[in-house]
Amino acid sequence: QVQLVESGGGLVQAGGSLRLSCAVSGRIVPTYAMGWFRQAPGKEREFVAAITWSGVSTYYADSVKGRFAVSRDNAKNTVYLQMNSLKFDDTAVYYCNAMNRASGNTWSPRLDSWGQGTQVTVSS
Repeated sequence: QVQLVESGGGLVQAGGSLRLSCAVSGRIVPTYAMGWFRQAPGKEREFVAAITWSGVSTYYADSVKGRFAVSRDNAKNTVYLQMNSLKFDDTAVYYCNAMNRASGNTWSPRLDSWGQGTQVTVSS
């Protein structure tokens, strides 16, 4: 069974930065792409960023491109999301998951189970 534990969220002013972490444990194929989704109140969960197993290729939603950076440390089984120039609209619960790439920049979660997520609140 795979466990995903997200951390690093908090309250930050617009323009500020946060770094999220996702610790992955359990039976997961190490060659999976990994990434982040987020869910704002009253909205559906949406794709944020993805990174291939090697870390060479990264992908971002248009809304965060140029501001967020996804990375991974395979030795530590950890995925990170560096968030800069945060905006009020970035307020959401952030979740990590293994990623399925449908085509282009269309991604979906590979695992049925989710972690508890980490709350990011950006004050305007």
